[in-house]
Amino acid sequence: MTISPSGFLTIGSSQLEYRMIGPAPDAAPTIVMLHEGLGSAALWGDFPDRLQAATGAGVFVYSRAGYGASSPAKLPRPLNYMQIEALDVLPKLLDAIGFRRGVLLGHSDGGSIAAVYAGGIADHRVRAIALLAPHFIVEDLSVASIAEIKTAYETTEFRAKLSRWHRDVDNAFYGWNGAWLDPKFRAWDISDYLAYVRVPVAIIQGADDQYGTLRQVEIAQEECYCPVDATILPGVGHSPHREAAEATLTVLRDFYGAVIDMRDQPTGRAA
Repeated sequence: MTISPSGFLTIGSSQLEYRMIGPAPDAAPTIVMLHEGLGSAALWGDFPDRLQAATGAGVFVYSRAGYGASSPAKLPRPLNYMQIEALDVLPKLLDAIGFRRGVLLGHSDGGSIAAVYAGGIADHRVRAIALLAPHFIVEDLSVASIAEIKTAYETTEFRAKLSRWHRDVDNAFYGWNGAWLDPKFRAWDISDYLAYVRVPVAIIQGADDQYGTLRQVEIAQEECYCPVDATILPGVGHSPHREAAEATLTVLRDFYGAVIDMRDQPTGRAA
């Protein structure tokens, strides 16, 4: 199938907004981008376009249910919402877009979803995963920062700013924030999935990430039996693609070139 450059996909009971840059998923290797816990397709900014130019791959971005212009999510979210996204929603989406081969690229929650997918579903189409500031366990630092952002959301202009990116901003915010601040969420741990990942992994982590420590990287290195290429960016926080875009693009371009066979590239596209 050939999908339009932008629009909506029906996945289960949800309408998910998406944008496609470059060749379609059935015509060339594709980088599927999975956004953060408060992200959306639009909040990636021009990074998907720059990534497409750097790699020559097709780049597919979408908003999960509850985010952007996609259908709202039912609240409260279950505490295993990332596993549900990875094991139930994402397989259906990849089939719907005609995904044939490529890389999953996830930021924060999206990185966790990519890791669960790679470890939980033996999908030969996924040649590698690239993770920006992923979470595999819950840390005290994460909970403290997420509690602070709740206060900011309810007492400052942060809610108004975030509403630029989400049709139902309260659905987006409280769906994510409520799960992370639930006391039972402290037991959330997806590190077991890492032992079943059978493709190369790239992790880009900010040394000053306010939502996670380098322990997250160490867990991947300890649990994965596949290569883990970790890049630690000094002076960078939770969003490497925004705070250090050039360095992040360079790492992703080189990683993509190493994991995707040149014969997979469409004619006239550089790796």
